Amino acid sequence: MGLITRAEDYYLPPPYLAPDAWADKAPALRCVLWYEYRQQRRIHTGDAFVIGQQLYARINHGRWLADCTCGSAQIVTPTDPRMWCVECGTGWWQLTFPADVTAVEESLAALPVAERNWWAEPDPARPTLEV
Repeated sequence: MGLITRAEDYYLPPPYLAPDAWADKAPALRCVLWYEYRQQRRIHTGDAFVIGQQLYARINHGRWLADCTCGSAQIVTPTDPRMWCVECGTGWWQLTFPADVTAVEESLAALPVAERNWWAEPDPARPTLEV
């Protein structure tokens, strides 16, 4: 696992499968498979329908996350910049990552995990000091 946790590092197959059983699956789809196993329910992701609105990826406590408009969140990855919300099933969301992912991750390296947080400048959810 790298400095910042990504979907491909977190969403791993259940113990009864080989550790590389999902190696041929896209990281965004691994989240769906992981959720199906843990919740014991099927999720139908449909075809390549993509929601027009983009979501911003952020780093929270050392994990790449994206928040769905329904309030749910999941671990994501810049290697597969999309997300299927396993809670509301709205469709495939396009995710916006920074232009230089490596630089952002490295800028957090010296911080304790709880302080490894980052938001994109234009993200409306980005915390500010404004009141």
